[in-house]
Amino acid sequence: MSAKEQQPDNRPLNGVRILDIGTALAGPFGGTLLGEFGAEVIKIEHPTGDLLRKAPPLYQGSSLFWAVEGRNKKSITLNLSKPQAQQLLKELVRVSDVVIENYQPGTLEKWNLGYEELQKYNEEIILTRVSGFGQSGPYSSRPGFDSVGMAMGGLTYLTGYPDSPPVRPGPAVCDYFTGTLNALGTMIALYHRDAKKGKGQWLDVSLYETIFRISEYTAAAYDKLGVIRERSGSRHASVAPSGNFRTKDEQWVVLIPAGDAIFGRLMRAMGREDLIGNPRFDSMGKRLENAPEIQAIVASWVGQHTLEEVCSILNQAEVPVSKLYNIQDIFEDPHYQERGNLIEIDDPGVGRVRVQGVTPRLAGTPGGVVRPAPTLGQHNEEIYCGLLGYPPEELTRLKEEGVI
Repeated sequence: MSAKEQQPDNRPLNGVRILDIGTALAGPFGGTLLGEFGAEVIKIEHPTGDLLRKAPPLYQGSSLFWAVEGRNKKSITLNLSKPQAQQLLKELVRVSDVVIENYQPGTLEKWNLGYEELQKYNEEIILTRVSGFGQSGPYSSRPGFDSVGMAMGGLTYLTGYPDSPPVRPGPAVCDYFTGTLNALGTMIALYHRDAKKGKGQWLDVSLYETIFRISEYTAAAYDKLGVIRERSGSRHASVAPSGNFRTKDEQWVVLIPAGDAIFGRLMRAMGREDLIGNPRFDSMGKRLENAPEIQAIVASWVGQHTLEEVCSILNQAEVPVSKLYNIQDIFEDPHYQERGNLIEIDDPGVGRVRVQGVTPRLAGTPGGVVRPAPTLGQHNEEIYCGLLGYPPEELTRLKEEGVI
């Protein structure tokens, strides 16, 4: 499905204008999500460009990362360290609904762009503030990136195998989840302002807190039981058997038979009905106590069958199972194809390229990708001249002076 084929005309956030003055991912991803559902997102970049524009991998000198996450935005340039640029931003605030930023706390105040100042230009403005450690507290002034947020939030410590060092959990989970929560918080603030006839407000979203929030039961277990949760490899810490298992043909599958009923279905599918009532395995607690034994039994069975056999047998038995997909598997999978999870966009830097589609899916007012990632400053004239009313010659002067 191409971007053109899925262009919607009734996206639910049409009419909402967002100024994205952040950089990289944790702040801007919130704007990306809201842009997919109709918000007009104006990406405000330093004249040298957002660092994501230079992030590898590159194709013919252009970032594939930027092609994915810069979509549905307009780009203007503005050097916010200059007083005249700060005034231009305030003029944009006057005609906007939301500002999203992810500078170190205190940076906006240093530029005279703090929330109280912005409210002088628009009392209803919503300011979403994303940072590594929050806007308050002893660590608030520290720089923070995705890996630091995952480390302090407790995720990295839990990732890996018990007898091995902690490892990074793959993609930029912290940045993406923080971006998702900043979009959620922004929507809540907009709803309060517009549907509840409330006021504008500012939001405090931090990297470490988003990770800590999804750390399951670790806080309660430490508080009540004194238990420090440790790494459990691919096995779910609360479910045994579970995890990644190697098949006869050297492929990998994941199994997660959570609950006694599914465990029973797994044992019957394996031809091991004798284990269903075995006192070592007849409850979740007992299976966890004897996890090494039951893990080995399942691993042995999986290892005697091919990937196709394992998935066929267990899907028929209604036991949750999946091959461990790489990106080639995703591109070739009929379920991905049927649901249009890969869409094709015509990016000015990399050409036609397939990227992730939009989620969640709204039945009545679906989102969509209606514009590719913009070139740097592509919309300067549209925004400065069209929206703010500056004459073209003023735009030339601002560029010569390094303001835009």
